[in-house]
Amino acid sequence: MLPVAVAGGGPTGLALALMLHQAGIGCEVFDARRAGAGGEDRRVLALSHGSRQILDRLGAWAAIGATPISAIHVSQQGRLGRTLIEAAQAGVPSLGYVAGASGIAAALDRACADAGIVIHRETRVAETDAAIDRIFLRCIATERARTVSARLVAWAEGATGEGAKIVSRDYGQRALLAVLRTSKPAAGVAYERFTADGPVALLPLGQRYALVWAASCAECDAVSALDDDRFLARLDALFGGRFRFLAADARSTFPLALRYRRTPVAPRTVWLGNAAQTLHPVAGQGFNLALRDAAQLVRLLEDAADCGDATLLARHAAARRLDRLGAIGITDSLVRLFGLPGQLPAHARSAGLLALDLMPAARRFFARRMIFGARAW
Repeated sequence: MLPVAVAGGGPTGLALALMLHQAGIGCEVFDARRAGAGGEDRRVLALSHGSRQILDRLGAWAAIGATPISAIHVSQQGRLGRTLIEAAQAGVPSLGYVAGASGIAAALDRACADAGIVIHRETRVAETDAAIDRIFLRCIATERARTVSARLVAWAEGATGEGAKIVSRDYGQRALLAVLRTSKPAAGVAYERFTADGPVALLPLGQRYALVWAASCAECDAVSALDDDRFLARLDALFGGRFRFLAADARSTFPLALRYRRTPVAPRTVWLGNAAQTLHPVAGQGFNLALRDAAQLVRLLEDAADCGDATLLARHAAARRLDRLGAIGITDSLVRLFGLPGQLPAHARSAGLLALDLMPAARRFFARRMIFGARAW
């Protein structure tokens, strides 16, 4: 019987497996995808300094090749007021880092292989059945089913599902992703610009910028349909001439919504990452929160006689409550606050950005909250 079965072999599942291995806790990973599928993920992720520390301990950081963020420039299109958050103010070498999700997955995959962690590819966990002292997983691989038993199953991939235990909000938006080349190479500064239709982020990725453009579904469809010249012209106008955009790679889109489980635990079951909460990308918190989820779980499991003990899982849920709800609340509030129409809310947002720029202590707190989660408090 396995101490822990990890359902999902994406970045969150592989990071959890490495943490468990380093803690001396036996585990195996069950991944529905084929080997190398993570290399097809075109997303770009913002990693906090806290996430770098975790990935470094796992032996994966050097292979990721992430680009450091020295400052974040936040503004509102067509309005006065902006704020600049710098790494020195937060007391860290970098506010965060930017890396392709495919590179993160590949680095974690290699680290798992070096550690000898067993990963069952093309094996889907179809259902589970919790008993008093174990949980049974029905695993299906190439149309063959088998039953695996474990003390605990950790769902580390996939959506949150449906039902009364799920809180959801459809933002009516989609995110458009692309990698852009500008007339001047990226210099480590990230830009978050709030528009009437949604937030737009430019993240330094080597010498280029990764674009994450959140907009209404109709606007996203219209922008996606533009030819390259008109697409780049829209970006020029959006950033008021701050950049001269020269080229963009292939564009892709995905829907945006808030979905989270009221509690991330059940009998002999824990949910982590997107399986526990799916957030809007506006503050870049999703994967960072997932790594903190996993790290806290492993700290509790290190000295446990039974990894699936109900009291232990309740302690995990309680320990993660402040950080989870804080990240969910900040992300959701930013989306809704900057999405309010009208002149009065626009003036209030401008005043808020200006006030934040004039208060170093507030900027430092906000930056450290994004970097370290609830530990910043």
